[in-house]
Amino acid sequence: MTGAKIKRRGIDGILIFDKPLGMSSNAALQKVRWLFNANKGGHTGSLDPLASGVLPLCLGEATKFSQYLLDADKAYVTEARLGMTTTTGDAEGDVLEVKPVNVSLADVEAKLPQFTGDIEQIPPMYSALKHEGQPLYKLARAGETVERKARAVTISQLRILGLEGDRLQLEVHCTKGTYIRTLVEDLGAALGCGAHVSALRRTIAGPFDLSQSVTLETLEAMHAESGPESLDHLLLPMDSGLHDWPILELTEQTAHYLNHGQAVRVPGSPAFGKVRLRDASGRFLGIGEMTEDARVAPKRLLRFNA
Repeated sequence: MTGAKIKRRGIDGILIFDKPLGMSSNAALQKVRWLFNANKGGHTGSLDPLASGVLPLCLGEATKFSQYLLDADKAYVTEARLGMTTTTGDAEGDVLEVKPVNVSLADVEAKLPQFTGDIEQIPPMYSALKHEGQPLYKLARAGETVERKARAVTISQLRILGLEGDRLQLEVHCTKGTYIRTLVEDLGAALGCGAHVSALRRTIAGPFDLSQSVTLETLEAMHAESGPESLDHLLLPMDSGLHDWPILELTEQTAHYLNHGQAVRVPGSPAFGKVRLRDASGRFLGIGEMTEDARVAPKRLLRFNA
């Protein structure tokens, strides 16, 4: 006789998870979903198993807005091992080449400007990008290499935190789609000694940082002591990732029309762009987008239980 299936909870919000080393982003999501007993969840862009740090996880209706966090800027602290290149660009790969390291802080400082601002990167073979329907990392594991197009990214800040022997610590603020492994490999090549990522920690994702994050150990301890409901206060509001978007307050009537797919006029609306929508009580209703005739059209609305 099998036990009764446990009913998952319909709980909505964003958890800022401090992903531990060695755990994939999907494994992190499934673990958190289980701890919250949540019926639905999604992450906001993968963080390699080798990397730790800020991984916003969306539960319930918050998954409708995960794309906007996926598009957000990120920041990382990374350690580059100079003098050694690997097949994957990080410590998980096989060693390709070892060179002597005779690099000073001044040498590194002199190279940083060419990797700051608007630059182009060729994505690594060991990445989740697809070629003819196949993830590149699967082709790479099979010994294949395919041509990849360079992608434009922006590195707004690149700062040296320390250099001890062949270990270089860097802080990187960048746009989505930036590969820290590629940055480190390219910097190592420019220094003439090669390099790979030996450690990586994400410190910022969009408006969220490590100070808001919760560790797996904390979640597990709270769950063991008091159950899934004891974790609910750790969830941030569903629109907390959209902090720089304008807020429009809707009347009961305009909310009704929007919920039925109609664009409406709202006093005080901006001229263009996306907006957060709330009712008179301050409850978040979803997001809208301004039309050319100065009305608000529904873009992604929440579904509330009756």
